[in-house]
Amino acid sequence: MKNITRRKFIGGLGLSAAILPFIGGLTSARAAATAGGKKQRIIFMFSPNGTIPKEFWPDDVAGSLGLKRILKPMEDFKNRMLVLRGVADRVRGDGDNHMRGMSCLLTGTELFPGNIQGGSDTPAGWAKGISIDHEIKNFLQSNPQTHTRFGSLELGVAVPNRADPWTRWSYAGPNMPVAPIDDPYQLFDKLYGQSKDRETIASVLDGVRDDLKRASNEVSKEDRVLLDNHLTFVREMERELQDDRKQAASKPAPKLEPGVPLDNDDIPRVSKMQIELLVSAMQNDMTRVATLQFMNSVGGERMKWLGIDEGHHSLSHEPDSNEAAVEKLVKINIWFAEQLAMLTKRLAETPEPDGNGTMLDNTTIVWTNELGKGNSHTLDDVPFVFVGGGLGFKTGRVQRFEKQVAHNRLWLSVAHAFGHNIKTFGSPNFCGDGALNLT
Repeated sequence: MKNITRRKFIGGLGLSAAILPFIGGLTSARAAATAGGKKQRIIFMFSPNGTIPKEFWPDDVAGSLGLKRILKPMEDFKNRMLVLRGVADRVRGDGDNHMRGMSCLLTGTELFPGNIQGGSDTPAGWAKGISIDHEIKNFLQSNPQTHTRFGSLELGVAVPNRADPWTRWSYAGPNMPVAPIDDPYQLFDKLYGQSKDRETIASVLDGVRDDLKRASNEVSKEDRVLLDNHLTFVREMERELQDDRKQAASKPAPKLEPGVPLDNDDIPRVSKMQIELLVSAMQNDMTRVATLQFMNSVGGERMKWLGIDEGHHSLSHEPDSNEAAVEKLVKINIWFAEQLAMLTKRLAETPEPDGNGTMLDNTTIVWTNELGKGNSHTLDDVPFVFVGGGLGFKTGRVQRFEKQVAHNRLWLSVAHAFGHNIKTFGSPNFCGDGALNLT
């Protein structure tokens, strides 16, 4: 079938407009203007409160990654991983390390003076610059061949509604924090419909199910596989809605503990739904840039599904001599690695619409943290784990830097991998030696 516009494609088959978001990645329905060139995607994933170094940093044994306990969930993908050690957030100035660690993580620039007080440091405001995800988004959106419907997506899991430098890491520009969507139903609405409630979402699903079946008879073999995946996704969303209705009818409203969000116990379920929606959005070429933010800096969620009743942040302040607390922190970080593995697996098992490999081949996930270690609040040795082939970096290894290099140089490397050859990013003071060589 020749390349035609998506709207002509659905019009010729008599399909409803509701199907339009589901066919953005089809080769059979793609406009000729978007043809050509390798797709590149990037997902920035955040988890808070530092890591446990002795259980995180891998060994490099005979050219192979020897994963410690925290990264063990990634064992099947260790050849697709690049772990960077010796990268630091060099930004200083106003705010405490949690604030700077969070809001300077993707921006690489200082915080404005402000009246938000944290820790024992000076109060501060928002970051002074754009974050790297939006820098790349703007670059891609400026080119008709890489322009997507949304440009970027900001997803969250248990991110509080309050807005402050501890809760925001994505910035559209100076003093312009972007709030993530942490309600899967709201995200589904943004991606696939304009419904106002879950009943309307169900009706949207009813409509696209039949249209997807009809469209599958008119497209190529490769596109038929993609549409079958979408049908599976629709059925799973329907099951989620049905389960949610059953729970709403039978489960009384919980009594909230002080400081714990309503959805604390539902975090694993929300995480899975957000990951499925993110993969689906990228599969449909709605965006090629996304952030996935788990909780927030100073996040105090109680991981009860892991048998942990204490808040994450309070545990992270315990000394290394508290072995019980350290073990709980290891379990928490293993859980975050399991979410990374879930996302990686979904990308690895999802074929590209053109049949050229899988989505993981053209996507890079960057998992990072606002601190190197929770109880010391250090901004040195901040964990950076790259997974996938989207940037062309050499994987299956640890790359160590003898001196703590500024993470501004890392974001330059990421921008250059997209063909965006900027000379500085964030604070120019930390870009003097240029991009890091990661190939």
